[in-house]
Amino acid sequence: MAKQKKNQRAVVRSFSAAPRELEMLEAVAHYHGLSKSGMIRALVRKEFWRIFPGGNEQIRPVEGARIVGGENVDD
Repeated sequence: MAKQKKNQRAVVRSFSAAPRELEMLEAVAHYHGLSKSGMIRALVRKEFWRIFPGGNEQIRPVEGARIVGGENVDD
C-alpha cells in the first residue's frame, strides 16, 4: 500500500447486493432525501441504538443522552 500523506487515510468501503436490493436501497434513500451511503449509515446507527440502548464496551452514548430501555454498560 502506498504511503499516505499526513492527515489522510485510505477508506475502502464496499458491499455486495443483488440488483433488486440496490434498487430498494436507492428508493428508500431517495424517499428520505439521502444518498445510498447516508441511508446505510442511518440504518446502522438506528439498529445499533435499538439493540444497545446503553451502548456497548467500545461505543458509549454521548454525555447527557437520554437512554430509554436497556441499561448502561458498566465502565
